[in-house]
Amino acid sequence: MGNMILDNIAIHFEDTPFMENLHLQLQRGKILTLVGPNGSGKSTLLKTMGRILKPAEGQVFLDGKSIARLPTKEVARQMALLPQKTQSPEQFRVLDLVRLGRYPHQSLWKRNTAKDEEIVHRALTQMDLLPWIHQEVHHLSGGQQQRAWIAMALAQDTPYLLLDEPTTFLDIAHQLEILELLKMLNEQHGKTIIMVLHDVNLAARYSHELILLKEGSVVAQGAPLEVLTPERFQEIFNIQVHCVKDPITNTPYFIPVSSSYSPLSPTLSHEGRGGRREEEEG
Repeated sequence: MGNMILDNIAIHFEDTPFMENLHLQLQRGKILTLVGPNGSGKSTLLKTMGRILKPAEGQVFLDGKSIARLPTKEVARQMALLPQKTQSPEQFRVLDLVRLGRYPHQSLWKRNTAKDEEIVHRALTQMDLLPWIHQEVHHLSGGQQQRAWIAMALAQDTPYLLLDEPTTFLDIAHQLEILELLKMLNEQHGKTIIMVLHDVNLAARYSHELILLKEGSVVAQGAPLEVLTPERFQEIFNIQVHCVKDPITNTPYFIPVSSSYSPLSPTLSHEGRGGRREEEEG
C-alpha cells in the first residue's frame, strides 16, 4: 500500500517564508485531519498536497510519484480536493455540478457513459440530494450547497479525498452525517481522507491521526490520544480546557474553561489546558 510523502517542503508568500523544512508521511487508507488555530497553515498545507499551491522547495510524492511531474488529469484521478470557498456559475444545476466530478475520467471522445452516470447517481444518493438534482445550486441552502460540492468530489471517485472544512454551513446533525459518511468511505471503500476541521472534538472522534499545526510548523502527528495532551493544547491554542474521555469513542474531549481562571485553580483538572478556535484561512 502506498502513501503520501511531503519531502522538505517550503512555502513562501511574496518571498516571505511561511513553512520551512516540512516533512510528513501520511499513510494511505487512513483518516487524517489537520488541526490548528487560524493562520497556522492548515488550508495552505492541504492545497500543497493537492497541487493547488506550488511549494518554493521540496516535493509531494503520491504513492512514490512526484505530483509535480504527473499530468493534471492523472493527479485528478488520484485526488479530489474540495476547497473551503466554492462558487458555481449561476443557473448551474446540482446534477451539472456533480457530473463535473467525472471530468478527469473523460476525454473529447468519451463522455457520460453509463458507468459515469451510475457513479454520479451514487454520489447524489449518498449526499441525499436526489430531490434537488434539477435545482440551481445557488438557490439551495448553505448546507445543501456544501453537500452538492462534496457529492462532486465523491463523483470524482479517487482513492484520496482532500477536504477543507467539509462541515462548513452544516448543522450538527448534518455534520455528523458527513463525518459518518467519510468514515464509511474509509472503512468500506478504502478511501484515504485528508481534511481540515476546526472542531477539535470531532477531529479527535473521526480521525486515525491528527496533524497539529502552529504558525506554519508541524507540532505533532499521531493518534488523537497520543498528541492531544493538555499541555499541547495550551501551547497551540492558548486557552484553558478541561479534558475528559468521550464515553462513546474513548477519544479525548475538551471542554473550554473561562480564560479568567487561574492555571492553578483547583476547579481546573491537571488533565486539561488548551482549547480551540474556528478557522477561516484563505
